[in-house]
Amino acid sequence: MANPTDPPNRSAGDVVHATAKAGLSAIPILGGTAAELFQLVIQPPLERRRTKWMAAVGEKLRKLEEQGVNLEELTKNEEFVSAVMQASSIALRTHQQEKLDALRNAVLNTAVGQAPDDALQHMFFHWVDSFSPLHLRILKVFQAPNPGPGHSMGSLRSVLEASIPELRNQRHIYDQIWSELHASGLVNTDSLHAMMTDMGLTERRTSQLGDAFLRFISEPTSNNAR
Repeated sequence: MANPTDPPNRSAGDVVHATAKAGLSAIPILGGTAAELFQLVIQPPLERRRTKWMAAVGEKLRKLEEQGVNLEELTKNEEFVSAVMQASSIALRTHQQEKLDALRNAVLNTAVGQAPDDALQHMFFHWVDSFSPLHLRILKVFQAPNPGPGHSMGSLRSVLEASIPELRNQRHIYDQIWSELHASGLVNTDSLHAMMTDMGLTERRTSQLGDAFLRFISEPTSNNAR
């Protein structure tokens, strides 16, 4: 019997590959050549990406098994299977490690019974897919803001630029990201630029929904294992 943590032989990514290849083959005259080129250029990195993703998830699942998670039971858990399928589909479309880590952690939280209901899961996976790693970093910063020494007052902008120095003088980027986080209901303040005291600078800015999202994409602690 196959170990449930071993990478499967086929995945959603294989279906995408097969469908795209079939579509290219249907192109008149150059279809066959285009399909062969697609297979030569796309298939090897796609397979590497798929194998690396499933190996990373499998390694973490084995560690959870050592902590008491029953992997055989997981194979019968439809919520877990759906989470793996959703996460895997997104993982095959990104090379960004921060997003891959978030997706892996979402799978692990589902495995230990720490996932939210289906509606929230759908939203959370959508955000991992559509947000950049910078969105996730900024959200994490404002779950526990740290303005650093010497800040008796100022704006949240100063906290952000102190926490992520590469964003200094990049207001056009982080204002847009903050607007998207606020529109999604993940932060409870609509602007980074209002002046406030040092107490205001250290106040949590993530909403309950934002905190739930961050929990879902953070690695579960050992005491979460069943």
